[in-house]
Amino acid sequence: MTDVTALSDRLRAALDRDQALALLRGAVACNSITGNEADMVAYLKPEMQRLGLAPQTADFRPGRPNIWGERKGTGTGPRLLFMGHTDTVHVKGWAEKWAGTERENPFGGALVDGEIWGRGTGDLKAGICTSLAALDLLDRAGINLAGDVAYAFVGDEESGEEGTGVSAGVEAYTRLVETGTVARPDFAVYVEPTQLNVFTAQMGFFIADLTLTGRSAYFGVPEQGIDALKAAHRLQTALFAHSDAIAIRAEHPLVGRAFLLITHLEAGGYIAVPGTCRLSLIRKLLPGESLDAAVAEFETAARDSLARTGVSLDIRYPAGRDHAFGGSPAEIDPEHPAARLMSAAVRAAAPDRGTIAGAPYWSESPFLINRLACPAIYCAPGDISTCHTLEERVNVADYLSGIVAFASFIAAYCGVQGT
Repeated sequence: MTDVTALSDRLRAALDRDQALALLRGAVACNSITGNEADMVAYLKPEMQRLGLAPQTADFRPGRPNIWGERKGTGTGPRLLFMGHTDTVHVKGWAEKWAGTERENPFGGALVDGEIWGRGTGDLKAGICTSLAALDLLDRAGINLAGDVAYAFVGDEESGEEGTGVSAGVEAYTRLVETGTVARPDFAVYVEPTQLNVFTAQMGFFIADLTLTGRSAYFGVPEQGIDALKAAHRLQTALFAHSDAIAIRAEHPLVGRAFLLITHLEAGGYIAVPGTCRLSLIRKLLPGESLDAAVAEFETAARDSLARTGVSLDIRYPAGRDHAFGGSPAEIDPEHPAARLMSAAVRAAAPDRGTIAGAPYWSESPFLINRLACPAIYCAPGDISTCHTLEERVNVADYLSGIVAFASFIAAYCGVQGT
């Protein structure tokens, strides 16, 4: 197996810094807010063609394409997949916050104090560009791969835009693999931002919208009504207790504890007994927990709390992903050889990074790990804490180190031929 430490210096010397930065800034210039993924796909296609990836595109929804491609190895070796999403969250408030500064344009890719600013820099255009620039770097260094390297960039990962955010893009790509249209990978790197650490586990989740319906009545005769807001107090008390119970039940070494969080409450009328009350909540799941079991347990706690109140309860689950109720948790063995290899490659390029950790968010690796039985990690430059905010940016040094690390990893994992 190729020594990633020996490779790192050789690759860094061959890196074209200006070209790598231009690639990322060009990606940030694409307005690919969820629903408009085509703009980013149009940008990626010629770059993937230049790299010999023979890219293909297909719409997963009308006018909303995925793009994927591969380069076959020159010998015998495993197949590696890099995956990421092309869409970003909205830019509302960005121009107003940064008015009159070089950061004003959310798609400007401004370079300020060693960081590239703009929507999608971290989530996750830096990851996409890191993975493509790594292959270009291997070519510059004259390194031929024995195994195959593949790329799949999908849409509809982000939520927040009406009628979107249900992972329709990765669902369509997953079906291509399941039907044999696209070869199944042996290992995958999903390029969500991790500050160049290696995430082998992630939380799962479900979101629930609850509507409590009682009966409104004039305030002067409250006995004629059924107070939905008062019933919601009982419900919240039960749900807080439920959250405490699941939090103490188990702790995952990389993902932490499970919990349930009430995120929204709305009720009330004009000087009247509230006849309806609406709540929203999110439940965090640990790897190994079943979404079906977690939902059943939550619903039992909720409905039991409203027994004999006269209030009816309707529950909806608006955020289905790989599961009708939400997103499944996922993990691989943190000692998986490829995960450890990526850790070593990152440490060779950036000695303070490469820690094996867990994702404090949900993304689409369950489609790979759980559905395709393909072990996968998250790894890319960028800090999740600035993503989805008006402070989104990526450190240039991290981005360049990531390119070197990914190139070293690709060579070490796929094997090299004739070099």
